[in-house]
Amino acid sequence: MLLPQDALKYGKEENLIRAIAAYAGARAAEIGAENVFNFSIGNPNVPAPAIVTDTLREILDTVPPAVLHAYTAAPGLYDVRKAIAENLNGKFGTAYGAEDLYITAGSSAALAMAMKGLLLPGDEVIVFAPYYPEYTVYAECFGGVPVILKCREPDFQIDIARLEAAVTERTKIVIVNSPSNPAGSIFSAETIAAMAELLRRKQAECGHPIYILADEPYRELVYDAETVVPFVPNFYDNTILCYSFSKCLSLPGERMGYFLVPPRVTDSRDVYAALCGAGRILGYINNPSLFQYMLPACLDATADLSVYRRNRELLLTNLTAFGYEMVKPEGAFYLFLKSPEPDAAAFCERAKRFEVILVPGDCFGYPGYARLSYCVATETVERALPALKALAESYQG
Repeated sequence: MLLPQDALKYGKEENLIRAIAAYAGARAAEIGAENVFNFSIGNPNVPAPAIVTDTLREILDTVPPAVLHAYTAAPGLYDVRKAIAENLNGKFGTAYGAEDLYITAGSSAALAMAMKGLLLPGDEVIVFAPYYPEYTVYAECFGGVPVILKCREPDFQIDIARLEAAVTERTKIVIVNSPSNPAGSIFSAETIAAMAELLRRKQAECGHPIYILADEPYRELVYDAETVVPFVPNFYDNTILCYSFSKCLSLPGERMGYFLVPPRVTDSRDVYAALCGAGRILGYINNPSLFQYMLPACLDATADLSVYRRNRELLLTNLTAFGYEMVKPEGAFYLFLKSPEPDAAAFCERAKRFEVILVPGDCFGYPGYARLSYCVATETVERALPALKALAESYQG
């Protein structure tokens, strides 16, 4: 049977994160969930803000079903897109309109549409490691060539000199994810400004736009009042924003997000049209209308971060005492642990002996580390501490 080889490859190739999560589920069924410390997947465990459920109930009670469950326009309801644009304008001093946005199935669909709409065969996509694994999948499947650049240690900022050496005439896209999955690091304003200046210069040299795809599903998940997540479109004109409500509203299963093509993007209307065309090709049209109607009332809401903050502090304090080294997360809900041995996959396998479930950094293009997702109940963290201590001690003697 003749089948598209990329589809066959990625259909047969396991998503390692989900495979590890499936192992954790099977192990929990075998010995009891309370005996498995599953830190494998970024599935928010805190409830959605009350305004989400209150708004949904009101919509179900007041909007006629024939209207509520009808098709919307392919890019989404106009009033919803207008509300999102005005919310962004109020926060960031911008001048966006409904016509600049498209409602998508989370930031994953937004990223896929952007790469399908922008990439020509052989175009290069710069990805900063550690990175969300699907970035390279989208790039490869839509004709691009991923170029992986490691962030510098220990602060996990972009190495500007390394970026300058990597940009070529074939560079079309640079993906920026901040706060980061899996490190929880935030690119500073100084880092973003230096990257923007470099890319403006490289654009002029190569004679075509270089786009930043700013992937921001964790924008609101920051832990310190003084921490600011730079808004990339205000630093660099050719930025396309990809956003998800999955994390900030604890609604990952509802698949609500958007892409934004700001008017300052070069040939912005054609770029927007190309991304819309990608949505048409891929079938990414008319996101669920019920949750579109919900969004305007919830744009300033955020799930309760106190649980994640408490988990972060427990882990940072105790794991440091146990002898682990790690990146201190400024945002998101991931801890990137340095493996006590060079082979992080072997470290994660050893962790299973203590019923601790982690994901090796190789999955994120950064060997030697492991990701611990702490969007779990605080009781789970507390019960896991003795196992994490015993795991560390197993390397100490």
